[in-house]
Amino acid sequence: MTPSTSHKIIGLLFGAGFGFVLAAANLHEYKTIHDMLSLKEFDVFLLMGGAIGVSLPLLALLERNGAKTVLGGTLSLSRSPVKRQNVVGGALFGIGWALSGTCPAPALVMLASGAGLAIITIIGLFIGLGLRDAQTSRATGTAVTGDGEHRETVAAR
Repeated sequence: MTPSTSHKIIGLLFGAGFGFVLAAANLHEYKTIHDMLSLKEFDVFLLMGGAIGVSLPLLALLERNGAKTVLGGTLSLSRSPVKRQNVVGGALFGIGWALSGTCPAPALVMLASGAGLAIITIIGLFIGLGLRDAQTSRATGTAVTGDGEHRETVAAR
């Protein structure tokens, strides 16, 4: 499915809104993340816990009632068992988060706010995605297409 212009505009607006919230909460500041990971500040934990505590039951209720998405599809949450690769990937993500003081969305907010060193983290994100796709292709004998969230594998020729 190719996204229409309206889909792209809606995505841009939601992304900009999300970026604004991240910036307003100072989640693009290295010190904020460092203090959280050092267990000196618990604000970020409370923010994440609050977001999960509100969204989890709300999304489950919406899914159960067959709610339609903003783009007209039916809300369907994905569920999958935890596998070894999820644990390894989570550990690598955590290490990168601790070293850089940011994760993907705040890295973009950092860059937009003028923190040029965020480009190093963004380049690292793309290298990681490329390595993941290469490993998946090697392991399955298929080529990986799509973005980081909506990936498909196709038989290698």
